[in-house]
Amino acid sequence: MSDEKNGTLLYGLEQRIPPLPAFFSALQHVLAGLVGIITPPLIIGATLGLGEWMPYLISMSLLASGIGTFLQANRVWGVGAGMICMQGTSFAFLGVAIAGGMWVKGQGGSAQDVMAMLFGVNFVAALVPVIVSRFIEPLKKIFTPVITGSVIALIGISLIKVSVINWCGGEGAKDFASMSNIALGAGTLGIIVLLSCAKNRWLRLSSVVIGIAAGCVGAALSGNFHLSGIGETWFRVPALFPFGFQFNSAIFLPIALVSLVCILEAVGDLTANCLISRQSINDGAFRSRLKGGILADGISCMVAAMLCAFPNTTFAQNNGVIQMTGVASRYVGRYIGVVLILLGLFPPFGEILRQIPTPVLGGATMVMFGCVVAAGIRIITQTPLTRRDMLIVGLAFGFGLGVEAVPTFLTHFPPIIGNLFGSAATSGGLVAIVLNLIIPEEKLTAAAAARSNDDRPQTL
Repeated sequence: MSDEKNGTLLYGLEQRIPPLPAFFSALQHVLAGLVGIITPPLIIGATLGLGEWMPYLISMSLLASGIGTFLQANRVWGVGAGMICMQGTSFAFLGVAIAGGMWVKGQGGSAQDVMAMLFGVNFVAALVPVIVSRFIEPLKKIFTPVITGSVIALIGISLIKVSVINWCGGEGAKDFASMSNIALGAGTLGIIVLLSCAKNRWLRLSSVVIGIAAGCVGAALSGNFHLSGIGETWFRVPALFPFGFQFNSAIFLPIALVSLVCILEAVGDLTANCLISRQSINDGAFRSRLKGGILADGISCMVAAMLCAFPNTTFAQNNGVIQMTGVASRYVGRYIGVVLILLGLFPPFGEILRQIPTPVLGGATMVMFGCVVAAGIRIITQTPLTRRDMLIVGLAFGFGLGVEAVPTFLTHFPPIIGNLFGSAATSGGLVAIVLNLIIPEEKLTAAAAARSNDDRPQTL
């Protein structure tokens, strides 16, 4: 497969890639998603008083993410999208997980009871994407380019906010937005952009790794980076449901609803991945990838629950890595999976990566998250937008960005509403779906159809 056939890709979806460039590419995906994987267990564990088991929860999150990513890349027996779909701990479940854990503690439950309940309920809720994956064909009218493109763009915009906060030093940092933090992030970003534009494929393949390494060196020289201890545990033995298995329908319902909403985000991420990987998003093969990808999401969540990790989802930021490096080969997904599995089994490696300065990661992820927004816009504008489409997109962005900018908008609603509509992607995506169902389709006249055809890009 030549570069000409791949467009701007160095390695196409089904093209095998040599081990060394595959490892460099995989490492960049891991660096882009590492913070996202370990942050939810840190937040949930700190809130619910699970500090004693925090290292175990982080290790199992990395292990479950690796297993899920490996499943997505291989696409065996219809399980997986057959693309680079890095699995990571979902932020969408933070609210319902904390609420459920607080309920168990309020009933007099211990920390072990909290984990037994949460992971038992998460295991059953993982059946939601497994079941929905069997009905992708009837749902194709819902997941239109206007809806999926809007969701992808809103995901990217939400991630950019996270990137800027990290660039400034991270939430609650004493030196938040200091000039040293801004300079570190800017230097990292500048090196990545410069190398990603290089004609040399090795520089392009390793742009994120080199940029982060340079940022760490700069942080160390300025006294802002000191590598601390890596812990006493060198190997973590996984176990299935080590805290037991409990179930409660009252906790299950909100978690199942969030699982349903997360499918919409997964569809958006998978669609963007297909588009960036130069695959069609309008044929049976695409719907087959969606079916396998959502099924793998569900199985990945089941594996996570059994290992005592919180639910997984397909990460959007890695689409930006594909676009930057030009490497779409699904075989890289195997390397990502293996790296994450090793990080989970050998905690010192993950601890070293976790200590990368936050401003460096913020600068590195800025360009990736921007690429996610661009991918969403590209999907929306595949064909000329009608007045109906403009209304749907406008209101989806209005509601999504409104909730993201002013989260107190949902303060007086029931908690379950706040959990379901608390992110830009879910609120904007659900608004787009509802409007798409209730607003009648416009009937184009012959003249309008001709104008639409004239507006489309012409090929030689």
